[in-house]
Amino acid sequence: IFMVLSLLSIVYGALRCNILAIRIKYDDYDVHVKPAAYLCIFLWRSFEIATRVTVLVLFGSVLRIWVFLVVLLNFLGFCFYPWVLFWRSKSPFPENIEKELSRVGTTIVLCLLTFLYAGINMFCWSAAQVELSDPDLISKSQNWYRMTVYYIVRLMENAFLLLMWYIYRTDFYLYVCAPMLVLQLLIGYCMGIFFMLVFYQFCHPCKKLFSSSITEAL
Repeated sequence: IFMVLSLLSIVYGALRCNILAIRIKYDDYDVHVKPAAYLCIFLWRSFEIATRVTVLVLFGSVLRIWVFLVVLLNFLGFCFYPWVLFWRSKSPFPENIEKELSRVGTTIVLCLLTFLYAGINMFCWSAAQVELSDPDLISKSQNWYRMTVYYIVRLMENAFLLLMWYIYRTDFYLYVCAPMLVLQLLIGYCMGIFFMLVFYQFCHPCKKLFSSSITEAL
């Protein structure tokens, strides 16, 4: 019961962050979110987060040391990714975050922001993409390519972790139909991707402002 309540609270938080990110990106427009959009976001985040957490728990139950390496690589990769993009853009160091902050204080704030961004992306696609070269520190454009790469790599990673769990599973899972569980988790993650596609294609409140639809981008 507590696990279900925790999942629902996290999914609700992800849903509110999605809506907040949309309002921040399109603050010049009057954004009206329809009930169908709320439903798609809720199902999208539910399948995505629940399957991701389950995969990590299963993998960690048989390969306890290796799960720390997986989490560390994910965290460091997403933490340094915004900094790599910022370095490649050759933009000046952000100075207008807060006038009272020194350069060291600004660096600490940016590091904390990227830490939060990395923590979110370990489990689900972040609603707001960090862009340190932007004055608002948030990417205002819809990057279909980055989103597509994220979900393809994440699906492959989940499949690999489930394969490792299937190979090294212990007698604790003797009465569990392992192939069916693996199939259910992979289908569950694909269902999350499906509802994400439905949201951006049909239910996004600002889909008319996109330069291209997600189906055209794919």
